[in-house]
Amino acid sequence: MRRRTILTAAAAATAPVPLLEARGQAAPRRAGRLALRGADISTLKKNLDFGAVYRDAGGRRADPFALLAAGGVNAARLKVWVNPADGYNSKATVLPMAARARAAGMKLFVDFHYSDAWADPGKQNKPAAWASLPFPQLRDAVYGHTADVLGALRAQGTPADLVQIGNEINGGMLWPDGRWDNWPQLAALLTAGSTAARSVSPGTRVVLHLAEGGNNSQHRWWFDNAVSYGVPFDVIAVSHYLYWHGTAASLAANLADLSARYGRDVIVAETAYGFTTAEDDHEPQIFNASLAATAGIPASPAGQVTAFRRVCDVVTGVPNGRGIGVFYWEPTWTAVRGAGWDPANPASGDGWENQAWFDFNDRALPALQVYNSYR
Repeated sequence: MRRRTILTAAAAATAPVPLLEARGQAAPRRAGRLALRGADISTLKKNLDFGAVYRDAGGRRADPFALLAAGGVNAARLKVWVNPADGYNSKATVLPMAARARAAGMKLFVDFHYSDAWADPGKQNKPAAWASLPFPQLRDAVYGHTADVLGALRAQGTPADLVQIGNEINGGMLWPDGRWDNWPQLAALLTAGSTAARSVSPGTRVVLHLAEGGNNSQHRWWFDNAVSYGVPFDVIAVSHYLYWHGTAASLAANLADLSARYGRDVIVAETAYGFTTAEDDHEPQIFNASLAATAGIPASPAGQVTAFRRVCDVVTGVPNGRGIGVFYWEPTWTAVRGAGWDPANPASGDGWENQAWFDFNDRALPALQVYNSYR
């Protein structure tokens, strides 16, 4: 892959960003290269606003976007909530983050949760403003929200390259209306989001994203339904954390099957690993010694690199060049007082800082350089 020039913010507003490729088609790629070397930096603005500092490996303070770009990151993933309690991850904060990412030469991957807070396989809560809507109006709300955010991004000169309709939607979205056991309504909601994306941002590729990246039987069932109900989509995305979702071999088998069965490109939209099991704030860490033992990889800076590389190698090995990218989840979410996980609770902590790419002294770890091997 060619190296990207870091643009100024002014230039980025008008500079064209090449599309990945035509929908449903995969261009041949050299083995070992990732077209999308991504980072989910959804919490970065909140971290910066509450005083986070980022340093290179030598301890010199630096702009986090510049550090990410120098580490080979060429795509940023940003989640969108509808009306979060603290205002972060809303349209108002996603727009300036998108501008900064584009100024650093990055493509943009927008992740709609269709909630006011976290949406994942265990919870898909409606936004408060949509809670009492009859289904036709709920479907319209999905369309309108998607079109509003993507239209605003396009208007400011930072159109999304990829858009995710729902986050880890193994069990559906906007429960109970769009639960997994009501595919006609789930398909209608997904189609509303996809149609809105293609209407207001024609160059944007639509992504459908499931967790449990090695769960082939579940994923076949899910995407068979999506296809049978005519849901429009371009890319299949999975989350795969080696300590939760199985081995790299199970991920490889699933991605190879999904890409061939449905004729779509595939990405790993979320992965991460800990460089320690220690804590840097009062919030208990998600990654701990038990999870490290499950993965069989040391909780160390070198272990973090090993785990990350295993996932990247799987994606580059997907047959026929269909594996187009990896996104590491929240590598810049270091522990900063006030920038915790709960938008409704300013006293909440991080719980993720031991999986970041920066140590507890804010210095860049070796994992920050992994993507440079996949250019």
